[in-house]
Amino acid sequence: MSQVNNPLHGVTLEQIVIALVAHFGWPGLAKQIDINCFKVDPSVKSSLKFLRKTPWARQKVEELYVTKKLYQQN
Repeated sequence: MSQVNNPLHGVTLEQIVIALVAHFGWPGLAKQIDINCFKVDPSVKSSLKFLRKTPWARQKVEELYVTKKLYQQN
């Protein structure tokens, strides 16, 4: 199965979080996705730890990344 049309292909979760923070900032990202790892003492490391073990939150982050077309800014 080809991944040509998959905007997440070859993009790590860390790259996604960094791109979203660069685009929205932590407060803006917390408004977009209401989860504590973006609101309370946020960091890329703590967010990755939470997102890796919380599939629904990871899905929201990936959907926001694709919806905002941040993959086109690389």
